[in-house]
Amino acid sequence: MMDPNKKVSRLSGQVVETLPNLQFRVTLDDGTEILAYLSGKLVVHRIRVLPGDRVTVEVSPYDKTKGRIVYREK
Repeated sequence: MMDPNKKVSRLSGQVVETLPNLQFRVTLDDGTEILAYLSGKLVVHRIRVLPGDRVTVEVSPYDKTKGRIVYREK
């Protein structure tokens, strides 16, 4: 369950590269490049994410270089 006091921002981007351990290099719409990992629900439901896919990423306000992929767009 997510704590309502935490301020995560959801941003859109495109997967550029697949890395080991279910990590991905994602270029956000504003041009910044971050390292992102798959959220638990995507792993459980075996949602496949490939380079070129559009994704929604949650980014913490404390570390803007890392994020969590929470949704893969069609």
